[in-house]
Formats: sequence, structure tokens, C-alpha cells
Amino acid sequence: MESATPVIVAIDGPAGTGKSSTSKAVAAQLGLSYLDTGAQYRAITWWMVNNGIDIDDPAAIAAAAGKPDIVSGTDPENPAITVDGVDVSGPIRTQEVSSKVSAVSAVPEVRARITELQRSIAASAEHGIVVEGRDIGTTVLPDADLKIFLTASPEARAARRSGELKGADVHTTREALLKRDAADSSRKTSPLAKADDAVEVDTTDLTLAQVIECVVTLVEEKRAGK
Repeated sequence: MESATPVIVAIDGPAGTGKSSTSKAVAAQLGLSYLDTGAQYRAITWWMVNNGIDIDDPAAIAAAAGKPDIVSGTDPENPAITVDGVDVSGPIRTQEVSSKVSAVSAVPEVRARITELQRSIAASAEHGIVVEGRDIGTTVLPDADLKIFLTASPEARAARRSGELKGADVHTTREALLKRDAADSSRKTSPLAKADDAVEVDTTDLTLAQVIECVVTLVEEKRAGK
């Protein structure tokens, strides 16, 4: 595999489509680096909350956007993330951060800062990288070798997400996901959108293994120059 051409794969889609699990598994299977861009937005949100920045004040968020030092590990088996040297992989998954990440992510200065970080990580990935998020194929890496857009019905996504969030109620989770979709799709800066040249994969009726197999096949075809 080592001699294969480095390939940059962008995987976008809303929450609960199996994006993270798929991206990590595909990267591990193909010997690629992996980047969870959502974790970076969660990390900067966590920092804002911890530092008393008013999440309802875009100007305050913008002013602080350059302060935290965010470092993302790219090992798909263990994707670490630190802020100012502190491991935040646990704290960024709390409900508090989840409820505020859309507001922080919508601030253009935050997106500019994180996008720059994402591009530099992708550019330095020797063997190629799988980058997952919401605006990777459209904004962050418009020249990615392969763009994939994962979708699934709101019901399927809520069931998966509430399985991940211990004790979460499927109905509440579905409402939260739809609200998040609306916020992410309607924001002015880099909204959640499918790139024109992206391959759409509907994961509603597929098992995770089937989704992974499908994406691995697409990447291998791309590498083979098909």
C-alpha cells in the first residue's frame, strides 16, 4: 500500500450518518491519516465556554478565535485532540458543547481559523488523508481527489446518535439533529452542502460494514485512476 498515490478524501454529511465511524475505519484500512473536523469546532467551542466567552456574542467569539492552540492527531486508531496542551477528547463530547457548537462554528473568523488548520493538516499528510466534516468538499478541500456525501433518514440518524449518547431519548435526539441541520445548512459561512462532484451514499438501510466497504471501494477506484 505504501507506494500508492496519496489520496485526499473528503467525507461530508449531517450528524448521525455514520461519518466518523466510516471515516476512521476507511483511513485505518487504507493506511491513510484521519481528521475529524467536527472535533476541532467542538474544541474551540469548549475553549470559549471554559474561558467565559459569551456564546451569544459573535464579536466576542471572533475576537477570541485566534487564542486557543488546537492540535489534532491524525491516527485513525486514536485521533487525539488537545487545546493549549490539554487532552479534550472527552470534554468536547458533552451536551453543553454539542448545544453551542453551531453558534461558534457560524462565526466567520472561527471558520477561517479552523479551515486554515484543516488545510495545513491535509497538505502534510504523506500517504493521503480522510477528512470528515460538513463543508470539506465544498469549502475546505474543494480539490479533494474524492468527495463523498453521506446521508440517512432523520429517524435512522437519531437512533444511531441516541445509541452513542448514553440515555438519550430518540425523539429529543431527532429534534436536536434537525435543529442542528437547519443551523448548519443555513449559515452564511460554509454551510453544510453537498459538492456538485460528490458521490452521495445513503446509509439509512446499510450496516456500518457496508458503508465502509462502499467507501473503501470508491477510494481504491480513485487510486487506480478509474
